Amino acid sequence: MAEHEHVRVAVIGSGFGGLGAAVRLRREGITDFVVLERAGSVGGTWRDNSYPGCACDVPSHLYSFSFAPNPDWPRTFSGQPHIRAYLENVADTFGLRPHIRLDHEVRKMRWDSGELRWEIETAQGTLTADVVVSATGPLSDPKLPDVPGLDSFEGKVFHSAQWDHGYDLRGKRVAMIGTGASAIQIVPAIQPEAGRLTLFQRTPPWVMPRMDRAISGAERWLHGKVPFTAAARRRLLWSIRELQVSAFTKRPNELGLIESIGRANIGRSIKDPALRAKLTPSYRIGCKRILLSSSYYPALAQPNVDVVASGLQEIRGNTLVASDGTETEADVIIFGTGFHVTDMPIADRVVGADGATLAESWKDGMQSLRGATASGFPNWMTIIGPNTGLGNSSMILMIESQLSYLADYMRQLNVLGGRVALDPRPAAVDAWNVRVQERMKRTVWNTGGCTSWYLDANGRNTTIWPGTTAEFRKATRGVDLGEYAVVRAGADRPLVRQRTGDHDRVTEHGRGTADEQGRAAGQGRTGDQGRAADRESV
Repeated sequence: MAEHEHVRVAVIGSGFGGLGAAVRLRREGITDFVVLERAGSVGGTWRDNSYPGCACDVPSHLYSFSFAPNPDWPRTFSGQPHIRAYLENVADTFGLRPHIRLDHEVRKMRWDSGELRWEIETAQGTLTADVVVSATGPLSDPKLPDVPGLDSFEGKVFHSAQWDHGYDLRGKRVAMIGTGASAIQIVPAIQPEAGRLTLFQRTPPWVMPRMDRAISGAERWLHGKVPFTAAARRRLLWSIRELQVSAFTKRPNELGLIESIGRANIGRSIKDPALRAKLTPSYRIGCKRILLSSSYYPALAQPNVDVVASGLQEIRGNTLVASDGTETEADVIIFGTGFHVTDMPIADRVVGADGATLAESWKDGMQSLRGATASGFPNWMTIIGPNTGLGNSSMILMIESQLSYLADYMRQLNVLGGRVALDPRPAAVDAWNVRVQERMKRTVWNTGGCTSWYLDANGRNTTIWPGTTAEFRKATRGVDLGEYAVVRAGADRPLVRQRTGDHDRVTEHGRGTADEQGRAAGQGRTGDQGRAADRESV
């Protein structure tokens, strides 16, 4: 890379969000972009998480891009190797390799207010970009608990997302910390080879049967020869999940039937009443992420497995001490303790227009405009931003909605012309988040009686979207310029968008109107369009 290379767009990360952004930029005719990836290959979460048993809990035909269907998924729920291979194939099929810069970890991004561009410091040098698309994702930086005495442990320690494939677990005393989505896949995979497996469980998860099966050759042939059938399958899977959303977002008290299925799933495999009591949740199903497994409970019932219904409190040499005083000897500790979701480390590396970092801006909780842009950080957009997560469907649906927003964002910059940036207005950001949080109040994630990784340090749900994917798609189908200040190079202050009767006017200090330009290009959201966007419900 040249020392001071300049590009139109810099995309950070090469998982689903980053590769999707790259494809969408090319579809918009934008080829002056780079994808900066800190690792030596693409894949994001599905590259890093290679632990035994790693698989997706969303059906394969829904957990893929609509513009890149894969008729050859081998199972209804795909494993990590197949998803990673799919992402590699996307990079090849859409000609993204020339744009991808591997081993380019982004160390700092600073907004240059004079030049209206981002200065990006990477492990391989510095470049600048007009627009930054941050697609690092919420499941990219492993979270290790601060356990007293951990540094004194004489055995092996690693996180589920940093699996040491060179370490042999056969015959070892293994301590698994956590009972989240990774742990319920790891436990059945390693239980047969571990000498002793102890699971430290702070809170039992709701685990539903995993209805997984091999996809027949006939099905794959049909999907390949008649693409409509794969599209119809995807549409059906999506529709089922859309119909389920209202129970989580509006009527949590109607989830009792689903809970009875979860209890039956426990009862089928766990005959010991004491163990069954340990594994039965006391909160409303859906409050924490619902997990899928048909092998988790059978593994816990095996004679070489112990369940400690308490969190890890401290470590004394090779002895793990739980909060209830239980002591366990171990040779290896595996942390399945999740990721930095509500305190994303990338936020410390983004310095905005006023010199503050995004982390400082978000010190009281993450918030953005339509899950995409943050006030004070012009021309900076995040994929899978605040309140874009899902509790029951495919994140790829949300990513594609945000890619549509990105596409219109780039169109608006082109319409405005010249060196220009968009900075979301604080009032617009606040209004959006007030509406989101108001809807959040009645959801199962806020009322279900649990503490989950959806909530930040202040107990605020800044992770989940409190509606359907269709609602989010509608809310992000285009950029409303009324929600942004328009900043031009050399101007003393931003363009200001004002309401004047039936029309929006964009005025710059001493420079008149820019409304006609937007209307002439057919891209600006003015007049009735602007009012319609304002009325759009979250």
